Order: sequence, then structure tokens, then C-alpha cells
Amino acid sequence: MSTSVIFAQNKQENEVAAAVELFRKTMVNPDHATFDKLTSPDLTYGHSNGLIEDKQTCIESMVTGRYKFTCLDLTDQSIKIVDKTAIVRHVFFAHTHDAGKEPGTVKLKVLQVWQKQRGHWVLLARQAVRL
Repeated sequence: MSTSVIFAQNKQENEVAAAVELFRKTMVNPDHATFDKLTSPDLTYGHSNGLIEDKQTCIESMVTGRYKFTCLDLTDQSIKIVDKTAIVRHVFFAHTHDAGKEPGTVKLKVLQVWQKQRGHWVLLARQAVRL
């Protein structure tokens, strides 16, 4: 498993990049408490198939193995900070073994919106499209 290459220019971008990386790691090794800490109560999580999940459903899907990532890489990442909002784009490539399915791979372009709440960056929105 490799890690993402991050080109961050300033302290806030470094903080966002670290939050994105922790979210990536948690997708591979799901932990309810970490997902809870990294996501906004208002999370809207859009999948490439059109499914949209709220915070509770998204965390449950990851922790129960409905969506299981055995390896996950993020590349070509960009981060733009606007006030207390961060816009993150990257290419998402993963080996998957979702519940009830054969192992596979997925390659997506992803847009994430992070918001600084109470001094911490949390994921507010995410949308993926297939490449």
C-alpha cells in the first residue's frame, strides 16, 4: 500500500492534507470513532453510482464492510482553502472487497469539501465519479 503525494503550501493546507490522509487510512482500517471525529454531522457522501449517504449511513457502511478497501491510493491531489472551507480533489484508486462481492478495483475522481469546525477540519461533502 502506498501513500498519497501531497503538495501543500501552508499550515492550513498541511492540516487539511493530514485530515484527508487520516480519512484514507481509516477507510482501509475502519474505526467508528475516527470516522466520527473526521466527519461533519451534516455530511453528504456521494458515491460514483449515485448513492448518497448521510454521516451515520456512511460510517456504518465503512465499519460493517459494506464497502471494504484493502488498499487505497490518492494521487494528483490539490487543495484550495477559502476561508473555513477546503476544496480537495484527487484521483482515488482502490482494491476492494465489498460485502457479498468478489474482490475488484475502482478508479475515481473525487471532490471533497472540508470545513473547519471548532478548530478541526471535518469532511462536509464528498462526490465521486468513475474514470
